[in-house]
Amino acid sequence: MTPAARVQAAIDILDQVVAAARGQGASADRLAAEWFRQRRFVGSKDRRAIRELVWAAIRACGEVPTTGRAALLRLASDDPSLAALFDGSTYGPAPIAAGEPVAEAGVMPRWLAEAMAASGLDAHEQAALLGRAPLDIRVNTIKTDRDTLASDLPVAAETTAAPHGLRLPLGTAAESWPAFADGLFEVQDTGSQLACAALGVMPGDSVVDLCAGAGGKTLALAAAMGNVGRLLACDIDRARLQRLAPRAERAGALAETRLLDPGREPEALADWQGQADAVLVDAPCSGTGTWRRNPEARWRLTPAAVQRYQAMQARVLDVAAGLVRPGGRIGFITCSLLDAEGADGLAAFLARHPGFRVDSVAAPLGRAHGGGWRLSPYHDGTDGFFFARIVRV
Repeated sequence: MTPAARVQAAIDILDQVVAAARGQGASADRLAAEWFRQRRFVGSKDRRAIRELVWAAIRACGEVPTTGRAALLRLASDDPSLAALFDGSTYGPAPIAAGEPVAEAGVMPRWLAEAMAASGLDAHEQAALLGRAPLDIRVNTIKTDRDTLASDLPVAAETTAAPHGLRLPLGTAAESWPAFADGLFEVQDTGSQLACAALGVMPGDSVVDLCAGAGGKTLALAAAMGNVGRLLACDIDRARLQRLAPRAERAGALAETRLLDPGREPEALADWQGQADAVLVDAPCSGTGTWRRNPEARWRLTPAAVQRYQAMQARVLDVAAGLVRPGGRIGFITCSLLDAEGADGLAAFLARHPGFRVDSVAAPLGRAHGGGWRLSPYHDGTDGFFFARIVRV
């Protein structure tokens, strides 16, 4: 493909991304993958160049652009060499017209920037949410240890602040390695590892992962327990929960699974009422702390959606409260940096449940915030998280 044809291809994909963002459609990753699947003649170098253009444009536009062309023109306005490729050549984009709409530059929509600022995140913190995320893995201590795995990997790996974390070079195809197939590690951000570890589960505990999804944190809990005790992974999404079993088998992790009916969770967990030593609530949220991985997500979010997440979090935390024994604890985790989905939710839970208190948390990265602990890309080089440990007195 010519350089100009690559630009037009990026515009075509961006048109789909913009439409999907407005209509809550498929993710940019899925849309790009489908576009390339239908055009198998596009070579690997072209694919890489097109993807780089698409994601650079997504990161450059604060508000949702009107079109994919307007998004690319935002990049071209600061890059004369890119602007020159709007040349009207075969398969290339039409020349730039005087007064043609150009997408507005910015980090995120204005209402989100204001909400972030109110949550204690300055301009540097906000900009870092759109950087490139590192590739972290968690060593599976059921099968190996960090030093042993690091010495056997085909690339050099750095240790992270998580006790069992390693950071690999960007672009590493780690999931294609035999070590992954053998269950020696899982891909997991260091921040996620630290948030999970804050629950402090131990061998012999009875533990519930209440929002297990596909089980990434469930596997971390199983490793921390050394497969000694009882571990129950729950979710309301059958398809996601079904992915846990093969992952657990590969990791050698022992965990039960239980599909829950939304709104009827206490009935389905009647045998666990007041019995759990620890309950992990990886709460549903907007995922603002993970924008480095899917930056177009900030175009999809609305104030009404944040309110819905608040309500869902309150519901799940209330369910968790019924499962915990006296002296037991709840780990509340959210991968959002909005206080509405973190510190505010924690305060509201404590107001509803006077029999619980916040236990102090200290992690090797991050800082205290809103009664819990915050990690951010700017300060800590991790995804953004708020987490807290809540104890039933």
